[in-house]
Amino acid sequence: MRREPSIMHLDLDAFFAAVEQRDKPSLRGRPVVVGGTGGRGVVSTASYEARAFGARSAMPTPEARRICPPGTAFLGPRFAAYQRTAEVVMAALRELSPLVEQVSVDEAYVDLAAGGHDLSVAGVTALATRLKDTIAAATGGVTGSVGVGTSKSLAKIGSELRKPDGLTVVPAGEELAVLHPLPVRSLGGVGPATAERLAQVKVATVGDLHRLSLIDLTTLVGQAHGAGLYRLARADDDRPVVTDREAKSVSAEETFARDVTDPARLTAEIDALAARVGSRLQRSGTSGRTVTLKVRRYDFSTLTRSQTLAQPVDDPRQIAAVARRLLAAVDRSGGLRLLGVGVSGLSTYVQGDLFAEPDDAQPVDELPDAVPGDPRPGPSVVAWYPGQDVVHAERGAGWVWGSGLNRVTVRFEGPRTAPGPVRTLAADDPALQPADPPDWT
Repeated sequence: MRREPSIMHLDLDAFFAAVEQRDKPSLRGRPVVVGGTGGRGVVSTASYEARAFGARSAMPTPEARRICPPGTAFLGPRFAAYQRTAEVVMAALRELSPLVEQVSVDEAYVDLAAGGHDLSVAGVTALATRLKDTIAAATGGVTGSVGVGTSKSLAKIGSELRKPDGLTVVPAGEELAVLHPLPVRSLGGVGPATAERLAQVKVATVGDLHRLSLIDLTTLVGQAHGAGLYRLARADDDRPVVTDREAKSVSAEETFARDVTDPARLTAEIDALAARVGSRLQRSGTSGRTVTLKVRRYDFSTLTRSQTLAQPVDDPRQIAAVARRLLAAVDRSGGLRLLGVGVSGLSTYVQGDLFAEPDDAQPVDELPDAVPGDPRPGPSVVAWYPGQDVVHAERGAGWVWGSGLNRVTVRFEGPRTAPGPVRTLAADDPALQPADPPDWT
């Protein structure tokens, strides 16, 4: 832990949805959900308007459709657009310091001490305020929340406290005063299962956690996990900002409060873990070829099983399908204490067939109240997907509102126009072509 608040964490607010609202003026101020748009899709990002109704990352898309109001736009992701915007943001961060650790496409740490800045609370507050203004201007209105503290963990927690468009500076010496009132789930590594175990011993806040001894914690959640939580509850985090940060894998796991033997429960857990992994892969713009299943049995023996695929994947459905096959070959008779799903062999994202399946076809309704991405029965002959950038030889640039029944409906507008008209065309209209993301500058 440092003597000054010199580590900054930036987290762009509802990033995918914010870029969609920037590029599609008719969606500004409306609920927007980005992710797999079909019956088995998973939410990658929900706008704050959609979050107000309960939509969230890793939620099954059908559930998000059920809880969000009519008029919510369900869009497929446009990774090229997100990457272009992220590059602008990361360039702004590198103007501040040579030490920038990009964690994902929309999140990064910055070592302000390496940039020679005034590290007083007033100095870093002014610096972060200028940065937020710079990012909003350079990205066409995308906002970010910033935390600055004496460690990575404090900076990340600070960036979460006042979202969206927030700024929190945690002064040196005040770390525990900020940490202890927070829910224990605020700490990295405290998931639902760990929180449930801690709740059994009446630990609800970080302050409650601080009162547990190291022996109590390691007995409760295991040696490595307990030691890590013990340090975090004391703001003890000396991890440096590392510029050459290349993830080798993305994984998620769940420890159960009681051994699980029910096949249906295990299948549901695998689907949930695959949704978390797929969401993280999509957010970082990567995919991987090797799917790994990790299990810990009732006797604490741990084993892993892996399968390497012909093509890289980031689709939670495909990840879950492979993990379920791997689980079928594991002896589960005595019950499982832990399940984990991971993807490795990562590479830059390559658009797969997420939107090509009939389940994901998006037929349109030509009535005036048609909703972007609203699913109706009927096959689509061309794999247009909701939100896709297109250009028409006569009408200009726009985006796919929906498709199906051999038609595609397009809204002709862009980031620098007013909300535009909606037109329905033949799905195979030769004048309509996929396009690069629009220029917002």
